[in-house]
Amino acid sequence: MTPASVKASYRRMLDQVGEPILVRRYTGTGPNRPKADVEVRARVTGYEPHELIGAIQQGDRKVILLAEDLVAGGFALPITSADKVVVRGKELAIHAPDDSSRRIAGELVAYELQVRG
Repeated sequence: MTPASVKASYRRMLDQVGEPILVRRYTGTGPNRPKADVEVRARVTGYEPHELIGAIQQGDRKVILLAEDLVAGGFALPITSADKVVVRGKELAIHAPDDSSRRIAGELVAYELQVRG
């Protein structure tokens, strides 16, 4: 299994079951602070009841997206908990950006985000 083959597998999955979302980064301070959005395809799901442990709450969602799509859109990595995602028109807070679980041979393939809102 190589990073390229895993990326291709994720790409096929996102093409089949993914949806367009925005990854949003605010800069500056105040209510009128500027924002930058990058549109990517992502898989958005809820958590199963057995996954509701620790900091995961009922209503949280899991978002999986390819890191290379962010880079292609000009988004500076890494995603942080200060960033947001917009799913179906609703801005959601990123509580746990995971850039470790979906690495292959040390290469970041995809982010798994725990989002709330």
